[in-house]
Amino acid sequence: MRKVTSPLENLCGPGKPLRAEPPDAKEFTGLKRSGRKRLADAQNASNSLGLGPEVWRVLAKCHEVRNLGEYEGDLNIDERLVAGLIEACRAVAAALEKLAPPG
Repeated sequence: MRKVTSPLENLCGPGKPLRAEPPDAKEFTGLKRSGRKRLADAQNASNSLGLGPEVWRVLAKCHEVRNLGEYEGDLNIDERLVAGLIEACRAVAAALEKLAPPG
């Protein structure tokens, strides 16, 4: 009987065990900085465009589904999600049209 492996073990290759890496303070600091920037960017976009959290939740969910499909091969899309994405994109496009040009 074949042993069931995790997706992470599949990345290593057959017979190559996963190894723990030592903590990397520079990498950790960079990840924290990136996370704070993305959070600030999302907040600024939300404030600038005046869109509610329901739009950003749909976009975040679609991004999550896309990542699962891309990285784990689990592409689970339904009609409701696509309809929500189209509606969210229309809301973002309409809000962008209302913005004055920079300068």
